Amino acid sequence: MQIIHTDCLVLGAGLAGSAYALHAAKAGFRVELLSLGEPLQANSDWAQGGIIYDTNPDPAELTRDILEASDGTANLSAIEQLVREGPAAVKELLLEELQVGFDRDEAGRLDLTREGGHHERRIIHAKDATGHAIMASVVGRVDHTPGITRRRNFAGIDLLTLSHNAADNRERYEPLTCFGCYALDTVSGEVVAFVARKTILATGGLGGIFLHTTNQPGSVGHGVAMAYRVGARLIDLEYVQFHPTVFIQPGVQPFLITEALRGEGGVLVDARGLRFMDSVHPLGSLAPRDVVARAIKQHLTATGDNCVYLDLSVLTPDFIRERFPAIYERCLAGGIDITRERIPVVPAAHFACGGVHADLHGRTNVRHLNAIGETACTGLHGANRLASTSLLECLVSAKSAAQADAVELTAGQFHPPEPREWTSPVKEADPMLVRQDLQLVRTTMWNYAGIIRSPRRLARARRILLELREDIQAFYRDCRPTRELIELRNAVQTALLVVYAASLNPVSKGCHYVVAEK
Repeated sequence: MQIIHTDCLVLGAGLAGSAYALHAAKAGFRVELLSLGEPLQANSDWAQGGIIYDTNPDPAELTRDILEASDGTANLSAIEQLVREGPAAVKELLLEELQVGFDRDEAGRLDLTREGGHHERRIIHAKDATGHAIMASVVGRVDHTPGITRRRNFAGIDLLTLSHNAADNRERYEPLTCFGCYALDTVSGEVVAFVARKTILATGGLGGIFLHTTNQPGSVGHGVAMAYRVGARLIDLEYVQFHPTVFIQPGVQPFLITEALRGEGGVLVDARGLRFMDSVHPLGSLAPRDVVARAIKQHLTATGDNCVYLDLSVLTPDFIRERFPAIYERCLAGGIDITRERIPVVPAAHFACGGVHADLHGRTNVRHLNAIGETACTGLHGANRLASTSLLECLVSAKSAAQADAVELTAGQFHPPEPREWTSPVKEADPMLVRQDLQLVRTTMWNYAGIIRSPRRLARARRILLELREDIQAFYRDCRPTRELIELRNAVQTALLVVYAASLNPVSKGCHYVVAEK
């Protein structure tokens, strides 16, 4: 077994993981940056709308919008950190160092847009492909920064802890401590032990445990499942945000339709042209995401329709093509000319507001194990996330964690031990069965633990998933690991954790909506 030693091991190369790697490397530390696929195969790359850049000297307005979107449940300390440190994080890395090509007006000022839940225009953007513009710049900088080793096509299997994986058995008497990860090189099939002084979970979200999602393939809560298996605290997992507007058309791969279209004047209507959101919330089509997604679900149930529509008739064709070129082209390829036709949309799983519990420096209850970005939960989003906070959270949490780690790494108080040798089984898993089991996870979560839940539905989901987890553990225990098998193992575990959290919370708040049994 190959063993690689480093200062910082980062699992996940989206914006949070990449930004952390840059900060840590600039501080003089060695970084191993692992990703499931290519650098741009991250949820951050698919972010369309933008990133908050709020230079308003009065932080109360943004604070109010974040708290209101969370249904009054967000952690005020986490909000304060984001509002206080966010502008500098954006300015230093994205505007000054990387000079990302955000849209500007004729005078050269940053163009500001508005999205759901925002009372002010405070979001900067690069057309309708902001995440890609940011990630393309970040990836280029990572690849030219000394001290960072990028490793593509690596899947984390299990975190290394003193309790379970140290070669010296006496290490189990130490406090719960992480010192790296076993990871699979999915190209060679070899398992590598990465031994690290700091391990950072930045694996993104868990939308892939649902049948319909806006997330990249493989987003099944890898960080949540790995952290759970070593005893990390998890929190708020019942709060899974469903994005209200995902393009739906027979024979076409669904894709996200940015909220910025509604921020620019688009409105939601049903098949009869009724603006149904106007009677649901004072902000109408720009209500917080949980409100809109739930209203769409309830309206479709009541009418029997397959979708609702985004009406852009107040926008000129030239503005649509100029401001939203990527969405225009993708919809056109799907048979819809959005300069003349309404966009058919439905909700889909989008963002995990909960995750691995972390403080404002990324610290978990496991020593030397950090969590940042969507994998983590500081309480910033509470029961529901405000639009365009996710990329900003990635930057702020990455910078804060890296700065705190630099202090501890410089002190040099932790010296990781050698890990136990990995022994890999030799049997091959049946790929058809693996795919079928993963499909069962997704349909179960969509049908029984989706936008609208009930105690009876959640109980059924838990029974199905418990039996499936036992089958998976028994059937695949003797099979050598593959990316698909790792994904299935983590998906069923994450799904169970979401269902269990939802079952324990009878109070409807934000993304978690429970109907009473009749």
